[in-house]
Amino acid sequence: MTSLPEDPSPLVGEDDRDTAVQRLQEAYTKGHISHEEMDERLHQVLTAKAHGELVSALASLPEESAGTTSTVAAHSGRIQRRGAWRVPRVLKVESAFGRVHLDLSRAIIEHPVVDIELQLGSGKAKITVPRDAIVDLEGLHTGWKDSHYKPRQPSGPGGPKIRISGAMGYGRLKVRHARR
Repeated sequence: MTSLPEDPSPLVGEDDRDTAVQRLQEAYTKGHISHEEMDERLHQVLTAKAHGELVSALASLPEESAGTTSTVAAHSGRIQRRGAWRVPRVLKVESAFGRVHLDLSRAIIEHPVVDIELQLGSGKAKITVPRDAIVDLEGLHTGWKDSHYKPRQPSGPGGPKIRISGAMGYGRLKVRHARR
């Protein structure tokens, strides 16, 4: 008997694949994985069609020391992250005036829980989370407008938990799940 397929993960792009290959090469050169394990994981990465397959190929690699906390700040203008980018365990976003757009739908999320701390004065913030993500907004304080988020009905085992905290003065946070 075959099992039913899980929710389809986003398709793998060349940038995603290149990032995964670099990560494997770094782990090999630092002695974290053997030559045989490197070959197996490279094959898995190079033949991956879905984003979830890349995540499983990188799953047991040691944490990157610089990747656990990251701060992105701008006084004004736009802060934007999209495409294939590695999401740190804790992401701090600071902006006095401007817009923030974080798209995690194709990002490499290696942590079961990701904390996003927003410190925004004014301006809009939009966060797109993976389709299977669980979102927690309880730690976010808004001054002027409430956040806009409609939770998805769970369709199976949940994906990463995205905890959004911090403070927003004048502006609105919109959180949505990726469609694919």
